[in-house]
Amino acid sequence: MKFLWLYIYLTCIIQQYYAANIMDNVIFAVNCGGDAHTDINGIRYRKDYLKLGISSDYGRNLNINRVSKEDMILYQTERYDLQKFSYEIDLIDDGDYVIWMKFAEVWFNGPNMKVFQIILNDEHSIIDELDIFSKAGRATAHDEYILFQIKNGRLVVNGRSSSYSGQLKVTFQRIDHRDNPKLNALIIWRGSIDQIPKLLPIPEMEFPDEPLDVEEDDEVPAKPTNVKRNVKKSGPKVIDPYLEDQSSSLIPLLIALAAVIPIILCLCRL
Repeated sequence: MKFLWLYIYLTCIIQQYYAANIMDNVIFAVNCGGDAHTDINGIRYRKDYLKLGISSDYGRNLNINRVSKEDMILYQTERYDLQKFSYEIDLIDDGDYVIWMKFAEVWFNGPNMKVFQIILNDEHSIIDELDIFSKAGRATAHDEYILFQIKNGRLVVNGRSSSYSGQLKVTFQRIDHRDNPKLNALIIWRGSIDQIPKLLPIPEMEFPDEPLDVEEDDEVPAKPTNVKRNVKKSGPKVIDPYLEDQSSSLIPLLIALAAVIPIILCLCRL
């Protein structure tokens, strides 16, 4: 019994240490469209404070794949807008950072319906066309990670730099006729992408074995058969000349014999 309590105590200490270490990397975290939440990794998300856009918890109707039951709420609530919305975060210190964004498609059942753009500080398009359904399917957690750097008053993203005044602006913008941009949760992480806790792999869909369909253009070779076929000849019947009566051809022979026999008899009498 003592060993059990010791195990539980050590497990709690390790979890608290791990959670504290994780939070050392978290500069900002918000549960978009939802309340404050602490996830299983110890990341503390603040309640969504944004006034621009529309908050929704429609995702509560669904169980979200790839995530623990305790953290489904991060993917069940969201903020969206008919055109665009932005989060602005004060970030002064130089260093390497990651924009960590959480998404889940809870409405559409197909690709190319909700597709939107994500822009950083009005100058850097960090994702040109994000289609959540194409990435993960419906009711499935999907995270995006964008690495950036702040150095000497410059914002550096994907090899391009721009002037930086101490505030980071992340904008989610609609593209032409396609559906509204959205976001489920946003984290600004200090460090590398490798340090971030990752989602479980997307489960592969299993399909039953089905017989292969033969396309119309594919010719299947015919199997030989021993079945006799009654083939009817075409055209009128023709008398075979070789099947005619052969008696007429014997007449000359009989005449010759009739002429020769009397001569033979005369010679015999001599």
